[in-house]
Amino acid sequence: MNPHLLNFACIKLARALLSIALMVTCVFVLLRSIGDPVTIFLGPDATPEMKAAYAHELGLDKPIFEQYLAYVESVLTGSFGLSYIYRRDALTVVFDHVGATLVLMSAALALAVTIGPSAGIIAAVYRRGFVDRLVTVLSSGGLCVPAFFLALVLMLIFSIELRLLPTNGAEGWSSLILPAVTVAAANAAVLARYTRTALAEALDSPFVLAARARDIPSWRILVHHALPNAAIPILTVLGLMVGGLVTGSIVVETVFSWPGVGNLFISSIGNRDIPVVQAIVILAGAMMILANLAVDICYVVVDPRARRSEH
Repeated sequence: MNPHLLNFACIKLARALLSIALMVTCVFVLLRSIGDPVTIFLGPDATPEMKAAYAHELGLDKPIFEQYLAYVESVLTGSFGLSYIYRRDALTVVFDHVGATLVLMSAALALAVTIGPSAGIIAAVYRRGFVDRLVTVLSSGGLCVPAFFLALVLMLIFSIELRLLPTNGAEGWSSLILPAVTVAAANAAVLARYTRTALAEALDSPFVLAARARDIPSWRILVHHALPNAAIPILTVLGLMVGGLVTGSIVVETVFSWPGVGNLFISSIGNRDIPVVQAIVILAGAMMILANLAVDICYVVVDPRARRSEH
């Protein structure tokens, strides 16, 4: 392996691990600053004996530093403790809902990656024309409309008025359409805008003008010269998007009663189920950090100049 590439990858990996460590520590501090978990769960009417027994069961009667060490050990071993509601391992409870979220994320990401960059490429090629203005208006609308409002509008049109699609649940592929379109809308809009801007700048660059002067076909200029140079900002947005799909689908899963991690997250907050909330936050945060790490590594494949910028 190229030593410069290996050094670049090690630097990025070290930063990712440091970010995960800071995130894990922040989760520990924040979740314990919202109040005493024993009082929150048992209620103010619980007797001191009940509170003491429950605190001992959860390990909350130990000094805070010992609690932190036990917490870090549980994170490293994947044991986040028992769910207060389900009385099962919190990570197991989360994994029971991961499949539904992965299905929704995959469908939404496929729609966003198919529609967004395609619309951005068309808008950049036909700049200042009707298609460009149409893509700009639609992408602006996709960014401005809140996910919950779009979900309700789609539900009103396709479920209540036209009676074509179900309003909630996860029974068959038809139940997936509305949630996937809702999640994909804003992501496709972001990809379209970034693709259009990055590609328009690449098409106006001197090397593209030189290629046109040599009578190179337009499609070849677009594919071999402009798109590779426009890929860096698109990869950045895509990496953030992949990492943020879990958090971005929370509202959508709740509106459509989709049995995924987002819906579980909302119900766990309402039930003060701290181990489950803790597991979801850490897994989602780690996913975002690792997605950004993957994008950083991809930079050097698309543009080796990104590797030299780290030195």
